[in-house]
Amino acid sequence: MIPEEAKTEVFWLAFKGLPRKEQQLIVQKLLQDQEFVEDLLDIAVIEPRRSKPSRPLEEYLAEQGR
Repeated sequence: MIPEEAKTEVFWLAFKGLPRKEQQLIVQKLLQDQEFVEDLLDIAVIEPRRSKPSRPLEEYLAEQGR
């Protein structure tokens, strides 16, 4: 495990160990950060498509009629 993964695991375990109300307060604080929200939305869109093959932008645009 690389150091970044170890830190992540410690943080995650600490978060999961908090009472539910404190977890909610942390999530609310995170969602107030617009840049974080944008990154989270990007990840939510990209992750399910990660295993799909890529294709040229021109091909996609042509398929969309643009």
